[in-house]
Amino acid sequence: MASGRALRWAVRAPDVIFLLLWLDFIHCDSKVIYGALHKNVTLRASSSQTFQEIIWKKGKDKAVEWEEQYNVTAFPPFVDRVHLNTGSGDLTIYNLAFEDEGDYQIESPSVKNSSKFILRVVEPLPEPELYCESTEGNISVRCLILAASLRHIDLIQYSWNCPPTVSCQAGLGPSEMYITKESDFSQDVQCIISNPLFKSSASASLSSCAPTDNTRHRYMLVAVLPAVIVALVLLKWFLARRSG
Repeated sequence: MASGRALRWAVRAPDVIFLLLWLDFIHCDSKVIYGALHKNVTLRASSSQTFQEIIWKKGKDKAVEWEEQYNVTAFPPFVDRVHLNTGSGDLTIYNLAFEDEGDYQIESPSVKNSSKFILRVVEPLPEPELYCESTEGNISVRCLILAASLRHIDLIQYSWNCPPTVSCQAGLGPSEMYITKESDFSQDVQCIISNPLFKSSASASLSSCAPTDNTRHRYMLVAVLPAVIVALVLLKWFLARRSG
């Protein structure tokens, strides 16, 4: 009985593999479009033909529909938020919200190869925060984003600007930079964060991160202070003896 199930699975396995490859092909055939939150985005139909009818869908649901000699009809949640160019087939969505993310497709007899899009809505990036710590004279700088509600963390990329006199090495991840003690600590380093639409940056002065000589000065003070006290005591004794 077990061998019969194994045989059936062996027969069906190529069909499963074909289905997965087909689905992957469909996904790869879609063009990723990025739109800014609360701004506009246009999905462009790749057709030079004249349109008689157009349907734009988000997933399986209609977003907008038009037929020649009829008005354009928009469907929730796109009512009063879209413009369909019936000449080019382009669809513009206004006041983008995160809920507008998803798969879009134009259907029309004028479009031989249906245009498919994956819309992702991204938001402006906050200014990052830089934190540093010193270990044995070397400095590690971390570039952190403190906005916990930021949506597309996976789209964020990090880069660093280091002056020629600063020796920067990659840290444990892209958000961390390691700076050796041979560097010029009078310089600044800059962290830049970006996504497909926005960019933000922050700088840090290495002098504020570098180890100071306060410890050495403290030890010198501890060593000098007793000598000063002894000298004052001897001076007082000498003056008292002289006056006597």
